[in-house]
Amino acid sequence: MSDTRRKLTTIFCADVQDYTRLMGADEEGTLASLKRCREAMGRLIESHGGRVINTWGDGLIADFPSVVEAVRAAVDTQNELAGFNARRPADGRMLFRIGINLGDVIVEGDDIYGDGVNIAARLQASAAAGGIVISSSVYDQVRNKVAVGFEFLGPLMVKNVDEGVPSYAVKIGDARDETPPAEPPGPARPQPAAVMAADMAEARPAPRGRRLYGVLAVIAAVLIGINLLSWQGVFWARFPVLALAAVAALAWNRDQTLFNRKITSLAILALGIAGINLFTWTGQFWAVWPILGIAAVMGLRWSMRR
Repeated sequence: MSDTRRKLTTIFCADVQDYTRLMGADEEGTLASLKRCREAMGRLIESHGGRVINTWGDGLIADFPSVVEAVRAAVDTQNELAGFNARRPADGRMLFRIGINLGDVIVEGDDIYGDGVNIAARLQASAAAGGIVISSSVYDQVRNKVAVGFEFLGPLMVKNVDEGVPSYAVKIGDARDETPPAEPPGPARPQPAAVMAADMAEARPAPRGRRLYGVLAVIAAVLIGINLLSWQGVFWARFPVLALAAVAALAWNRDQTLFNRKITSLAILALGIAGINLFTWTGQFWAVWPILGIAAVMGLRWSMRR
């Protein structure tokens, strides 16, 4: 019988920023530094009541029964590693990124799985080199209990999670605030499945989105031009232009992270109905009834949000 159960725990994920470049520059020295840093991290995790669950390549995952102790372990880790890196040349420093999440996970043997782990991995991947990023569930537990500052980073989109996960950067020492630089081109290093899944969820098709908007704008302009050049007293282009605007709005909603996407989709539908009513105006604002229904659905979704 499989030893599978669920539990609420604090997940701690860490990996090395720019690991591929470090290995390419000095493979043996990088491995020796990684071993030393990982031993220090493991010691600090255990001293704060945590448990190292797994290691892969340059990464590490642990869990803690206490949210406060998990954050303290992360802060102590970054402070100790900062001292280690201070004695190294700037291009040879081993800077870890740490992500922490409080969530319900599936426990199978010594491993843990689930969205709680995926969120911790995505938080870690979004952290600056030498920095710590925590979820709002962690922040709510530690904001008045740990002597550090916090900076709200906004919602973070994670695969299989409907709404963005609000995240916070932990402000410690002189940790950098800038976004970590991208690694130079080269063979991709192996990553845990949780990080790979989160990376896919985080991908932003911004250039493709801009191209789509440009194509839709050109089509709308052509339709309006044809309508005007063949004018017979009817502005028939308003309907296809309204449909193109709806497509552009839905494409924007697919990629935006500021608002709940399902609620925003309902708002776009309501605007579309109002547009149809105005374009076919006969003296009656009939769209008020379907818009009222949509507003009621939006209110229910908002009130039942997690």
